[in-house]
Amino acid sequence: MFKPRWLYVILGVLLAGGLLRQPALVIIALLALFTVGVAWAWNRYALVGVEYQRALSETRVFPGETVGLTVRLANRKLLPLAWLELTDAFPKRLPLLKGQLDLSSQPTVGHLAHLASLHWYERVSWRYELTAAARGYYAFGPLTLRSGDAFGLFQQEEQREQIDHLIVYPRIVPLERLGIPSKHPLGETKSPQRIFEDPSRTIGVRDYRREDSLRRIHWKATARRQQLQVRVYEPTATPQLAIFLNVATFLEAWQGIEPELLESAITVAASLSSEALEQRYAVGLYANCSLPESDQTIKVPPGRSPGQLTAILEALAKASGFAVKPLENLLDSEAARLPWGATLVIVTALVSEGLLSALLRLRQAGHRLTVVAIGERAAMPEAMAGITVHRLGRIV
Repeated sequence: MFKPRWLYVILGVLLAGGLLRQPALVIIALLALFTVGVAWAWNRYALVGVEYQRALSETRVFPGETVGLTVRLANRKLLPLAWLELTDAFPKRLPLLKGQLDLSSQPTVGHLAHLASLHWYERVSWRYELTAAARGYYAFGPLTLRSGDAFGLFQQEEQREQIDHLIVYPRIVPLERLGIPSKHPLGETKSPQRIFEDPSRTIGVRDYRREDSLRRIHWKATARRQQLQVRVYEPTATPQLAIFLNVATFLEAWQGIEPELLESAITVAASLSSEALEQRYAVGLYANCSLPESDQTIKVPPGRSPGQLTAILEALAKASGFAVKPLENLLDSEAARLPWGATLVIVTALVSEGLLSALLRLRQAGHRLTVVAIGERAAMPEAMAGITVHRLGRIV
C-alpha cells in the first residue's frame, strides 16, 4: 500500500510544522516516519527464518492407495508474523480426501493455499490425505510465500524451488486376467535347463566357425594369430528376457496420445516383468520414451537382483506418452547388445510397417520373439512364423 510519494508528503508536513512552530504537526510527521521505518524493517525480515516442510507418509505407492501428507510451517526468529500466505503447487491427479485445491494457470496443477499468523518461534501444521488415483511421477512444488508488516504498508513475495516427488507404480495384473496364457506366456520353451551365455564375461577365444555371429569376433586375437578368432563367453543357466515397450498410440506424433491404450501397454509391461522375475528370468525393460529431465530412452538392463522389479516399476511410473524414437530403431540398437538366446517381448498398441520389418529381421537373426498387441491399431498379420502373438483389448 505504501507509495514513495508519501515520504514527500510526510517530509512536507514535518517542514511545515517546523516553520509554523506547530509541535502537533512535527509529532505527527515523526510518528509517521517512525511507523514507515518500522514497517519497512518488519517487511524486510518477514520471510527470514520461515521454514516450510512437506512430509509424505510414503514416496512410492500403487494406484488406489492413500498417502498421508503433513505440511509444517515454522517461524524461527524473534520477529512475529502478523500474516503469512503460502501457495504450494500440487498435482491435480492426486485428489485430496478433505479440502480442495485452488485453480492455477496450469491445467494439471492446483494450488494448496494457507493463511496463518505466527508468533516468535511458533510452529503450525496441517494434515491431509491424498489418493494415488493414477500411475505417474508427481512433483509437489514450487512454493510461493507472501508476507509483510502488521500495518499493511509493505509486503514481499518469495518463490522457493522446494520440490518433493511421489511415485505411483503401474498396476500389476495376473496374466490370466489380461488374457495371456499363464502356462507359456513368453512362448514355448524347449527346456527349462537350457544353457545361455553371458556376453559381459569373456573366458577365452577359439577358432571361428561358420555358424558364429560376426559380433563374437575378437579382432585383437585375430590380428595376433592371423586367423579369425571368436570370444568364448561364460555359460549361465539364467534365461534372459527383454521387454520393449512402445509408448506411441498413433502413427504421427502430432495426433497426440490415447491415454487408455498407453496405460494398458504400461500395465502389461509391468505385469509381464513381475511374472517373469517370479519365474527366475533375468528381466530388462526398454521403452522409446525418455525419463523426466532426460533426453535418453528408458533402459533397465536385464537382471534378477532383489531390486530389479522396483527399478522397472519406477521407470514405468515415469514413462510418458511421447515417443522420442520409433520402436523399430530402439529394437535395432538394443537387440544387438543382448545375449544370444534372450527372449524379446514387444508390448505395443501400434504396429507399423517399420516395426513389422524389424520383427522379421530379428526373427531371421535367431531371436525368440513374443508380441503383445493391444487394441485395434495393433493388427498383426496372420503369417508371423516363429513369433508368438497375444492379442489383447484395452485393460480397464
